[in-house]
Amino acid sequence: MTPATDRPSPTNAQSFADAQSLLPGGVNSPVRAFRAVGGAPPFIARAQGPYLWDLEGRKYIDYVGSWGAAILGHAHPAVVQALQSAAALGLSFGAPTAAETELARRITHLMPAVEMVRLCNSGTEAAMTALRLARAFTRRPKLIKFAGCYHGHADPFLVQAGSGATTLGTPTSPGIPPAVAADTLVAQFNNLDSVQSLFAQHPGRIAALIVEPVVGNAGVIPPADGFLAGLRQLTAQAGALLIFDEVITGFRLAPGGAQQLYGLAPDLTALGKIIGGGLPVGAVAGRRNIMQLLAPAGPVYQAGTLSGNPLAVAAGLATLDQLTPHTYELLERRAAQLEAGFRHHLQRRRLPWQFQRLGSLATLFFTDRPVRNYADALTCDTRAFARYFHAMLAAGIYLPPSQFEAFFLSAAHSDDDLARTLQAVSHALSHAAPSRP
Repeated sequence: MTPATDRPSPTNAQSFADAQSLLPGGVNSPVRAFRAVGGAPPFIARAQGPYLWDLEGRKYIDYVGSWGAAILGHAHPAVVQALQSAAALGLSFGAPTAAETELARRITHLMPAVEMVRLCNSGTEAAMTALRLARAFTRRPKLIKFAGCYHGHADPFLVQAGSGATTLGTPTSPGIPPAVAADTLVAQFNNLDSVQSLFAQHPGRIAALIVEPVVGNAGVIPPADGFLAGLRQLTAQAGALLIFDEVITGFRLAPGGAQQLYGLAPDLTALGKIIGGGLPVGAVAGRRNIMQLLAPAGPVYQAGTLSGNPLAVAAGLATLDQLTPHTYELLERRAAQLEAGFRHHLQRRRLPWQFQRLGSLATLFFTDRPVRNYADALTCDTRAFARYFHAMLAAGIYLPPSQFEAFFLSAAHSDDDLARTLQAVSHALSHAAPSRP
């Protein structure tokens, strides 16, 4: 028998074929399957700093960063050390730890609108719990969300959702009872009139409005001036709660997230990504009088054996320790540098494009109109994006495999990484000629 060490490593294509026999679509999260861009995805073997290596040994500069979680880069020494120390003491207890309280204290310190925190295991779970709390607090059934905003895959949120639901052509998933979908009302991002109309049509029936304060799951769409403040005013007037989904923006755009950046106080906040340092985590956080409704303090049930598990908490605390003012200054400087390079190359090409960025989040949209909402995003030439994506991948640049996603910088990206990326952009844009006449 040939020793295992002498066997050739499987190729990406072989690994994908094998995975498809055991995993639906060959993946455990839809966007990873490359359906939006075509081809087989690279299977990642390891990561370090801003780089990934696939099974075939190819190296990529990574702008996915575990979909924003790796704000410090992959395998940051401080995070790895914290994980090793925590793992040596036990992987999971299903019992309270002092570190959970410390992470909650850190979050409440950084986000002034947050008075209490409940840790959970994902952004989906955080958003789901926030909605359940809002319904219990207001004793109302209905929810307002925005077309193209993605808040996880719980039933009430998969109505005109963004992220992978858009690129897969299933923005409303089968398996959701019509009665559940009927309680979800859909407004247009950056359009206060659409929100006001829904409140007028359903007086005293709307429990909450949930929003990505900066859309990341239809590509990066910043809020128009006064839009978020208008949402705060409309929800307060209607007696509904305002929920900020800061799973992407929390601790990335600023130490206190988008709510610090825009000077607003939502009633509840959904968190994830960075507070786990790359490990599975989520949190619902907010006003004390609402959060106290959660069991065992109150009647609203939510539970999880792995909630607040010691590894995710240790990684999260170590990550937050590294997010100093210098880190945010570095992220902004590098992101601005990258944006300037993109614009330089784009202006030399006869392509429809919009480059939209806020902080270390950015998207290159292949459309000739500014992207202010989901409808604008859907005007993009997705075939042109696919050609651009594969040209970048061939050049060793790993981008989100969908037109409708943000890409992320990390503190580990260097000036040399940006220069190599922009060199690849110059070449890749020549492959992205418009698909439409």
